[in-house]
Amino acid sequence: MTKMYAIAIDVGSTYVRSGLINLKGEIVYSFKMPSKAVLSEGEIIALINAAVRKCAGAADGPVLGVGIGFPGIVENNVILGGADNLPGFHNVDLGALIADSTGLNVLVDNDANMMAWGELQFGAGKNCSDAVFLTIGTGIGGSALINNKLYGGYRNKGMEFGHIIINFDGPPCSCGGNGCFEAYASIKALIRDYARLTGRKVSEINGKIITHNYLAGEAAAVEVMNLHFHYMAAGITSLINIFSPQKVIIGGGVSDSGSFYVREISKRVAERAMPDAFSDSEIVSSQMGNESCLLGCASRVFSTPVLLQSNEVGLSQK
Repeated sequence: MTKMYAIAIDVGSTYVRSGLINLKGEIVYSFKMPSKAVLSEGEIIALINAAVRKCAGAADGPVLGVGIGFPGIVENNVILGGADNLPGFHNVDLGALIADSTGLNVLVDNDANMMAWGELQFGAGKNCSDAVFLTIGTGIGGSALINNKLYGGYRNKGMEFGHIIINFDGPPCSCGGNGCFEAYASIKALIRDYARLTGRKVSEINGKIITHNYLAGEAAAVEVMNLHFHYMAAGITSLINIFSPQKVIIGGGVSDSGSFYVREISKRVAERAMPDAFSDSEIVSSQMGNESCLLGCASRVFSTPVLLQSNEVGLSQK
């Protein structure tokens, strides 16, 4: 059988992660490039183009296409907005831009949707008909599987779980509002709270440092992690009461720090969620970790039969 590949790109506000993936779902080549210091939309697009070319150069067989997971609202490969932790990206036809630049077929979707695809195909979402997916990072992204279909709302503009309101009078959010789930429970919020409590600079702190100190029993880390668990549980309780999913799958951020993470959130949700809504639900960590979005991107490419034939189903072609 001829070797065939998909290129997968996971765009985040800290890193752009990239991978070359074969038909077996094996990541045969991967790397990441920092995006934290990027100041413009054009720089992000340049990073994506460079990543695609680097992956294509590593392929020893045909590349069927490029799958891109992007934070924000995506319709037919166009970034409509909502990528609040990245500069620009309002009504940007990212699929066409990358296709024109690289000469490859391109498919773009929300990063949480791509993560969901990866977990459904290869990880914790296998055999689920109804599930909620959360990506916890600089922001909070989400996706929902309802009766075996990923649901995005009208024109794919829904599922903005990071902007569930926890408190109308709460801290400002990157979306321009106040008191969003993301403003309380993202890793950005966790780092902010830890910096405020310890007097350290935000630039000196990351999620791994905080979880390491939490497990070591440092008082400040214990305090902010307990606050993080509290607000994670608040958001997830609302999602369980709405969707009653078989699983809530958490990826990104510090979700892979250890079993304590899901355990601490789960016990708080159990105290607050409606018993009937929560009775068949389980909160779990992503099995694929940082690879889930990449695998989802590749899976979408491989499951799009018109890749080499027509410009249907939201595919940007060369």
